[in-house]
Amino acid sequence: MKNTIQHTELTIILSYLKEVFSWRFKNPNSSLNEGAPELNFETLNNTFIAQYINEHKLNKNEVIVLLIALSPHLLPNFLIDTVTDEFPEGSDFPLFGGVKGKNHRGILPTGETIQFIIGGINLDFRNECLEYFSDQHIFSKQQILYLEPVPIGEPVLSGKLILHFEIFYLLTKGEYPLPKLSPDFPAEKLETPLTWSDMVLNSITLEYIKDIEIWLQYNDILLNQWAMKSRIKPGYRALFYGPPGTGKTLIASLLGKYTKRPVYRIDLSTVVSKYIGETEKNLANLFNKAANKNWILFFDEADSIFGKRTNVRDAHDKYANQEVSYLLQRIETHPGLVILASNFKDNIDDAFTRRFQSLVPFELPGAKERKQIWEKNLPQQITISEDVDMDSIAKKYELSGSNIVNIIHYCSLKVLSLESEILTNDILIDGIKKEYLKEDRLF
Repeated sequence: MKNTIQHTELTIILSYLKEVFSWRFKNPNSSLNEGAPELNFETLNNTFIAQYINEHKLNKNEVIVLLIALSPHLLPNFLIDTVTDEFPEGSDFPLFGGVKGKNHRGILPTGETIQFIIGGINLDFRNECLEYFSDQHIFSKQQILYLEPVPIGEPVLSGKLILHFEIFYLLTKGEYPLPKLSPDFPAEKLETPLTWSDMVLNSITLEYIKDIEIWLQYNDILLNQWAMKSRIKPGYRALFYGPPGTGKTLIASLLGKYTKRPVYRIDLSTVVSKYIGETEKNLANLFNKAANKNWILFFDEADSIFGKRTNVRDAHDKYANQEVSYLLQRIETHPGLVILASNFKDNIDDAFTRRFQSLVPFELPGAKERKQIWEKNLPQQITISEDVDMDSIAKKYELSGSNIVNIIHYCSLKVLSLESEILTNDILIDGIKKEYLKEDRLF
């Protein structure tokens, strides 16, 4: 499928928009349905912009609003040239709206521009334009475009018409831009070179993970084709709980890798603010940016904010509980997959755990699983010495998957430093001992 928009298609879009503008100047009292030019989608060669319009079922007027918002990004002089063509002698035409930008040297469209192009000078048609900027319209719900707030006393529709950058990128490149960790987006992208075959999970955990995979694959069909949208919530909420190093983050990464969805780990330490109201603002930015993009959100160390709620003793307790309630509300209404990770299930308030579709246990591996982890992660170049009894090592030393990988890392470097390829029992035991001591465990 051809996704990116090319020069020919850009010309078609801008030419169509210019025809609509010209028609409106000549027919200020008419409805757009009374002879205004039509956009021939076949000429757009199945570009992503055509697909986007079809998928979102935008009507003729909505398509025009979208293209007007897009036009300054495609051709900075488009609006000013269009007005000049209609008024070659020059004219101040307040009905058309439009404002100058701080950096942009052309005309930027405003809500008043939309009012004129969609409604002309017909008051009924002009008032109908208000719906395009309501919270219930698809433009707002899908974070497509909005009107910039205006100073007190100014007409509301005199605000600049702003197309979200993600939508501009999507319409022209065929994909959403991947955000980077920042104060406005306190999350980092998770990726892994590993595959499912590298994982060692017990059957119970594996069954839960398969349930999540099924949701990722079939939920859209259930909601739309089976008409269950009004009966069930669109998103999925899972709690991964278990000791550190048991694969919670890695499994989240693999779920994204094999369903072709970006996975973002939320750094709660950057989300939670000591300033009243800032935490909610940070969370709103995060969820608004993630809405309708099929991202997987992974909240690590979730018990730091989803722990047992406290009795309200002071203002700090009150606002801490409000922050938790707000986060829970956003998680419940988020249409995608949200995973919360905790070291201990009991650390999470029971009122919260009831909101999850699945509680997925991640236990420390048993002797059988530990042996598999050793075997899967040892480099092929290493030869295990005859004095190493891997069955005994796996049974005797209770280690997590990440512990074992750390030990293998240490032992491999040690073997290389000795200009050898043989892993001896002494080197292996030394690596295990260091890992135990690192965690203040008796060896």
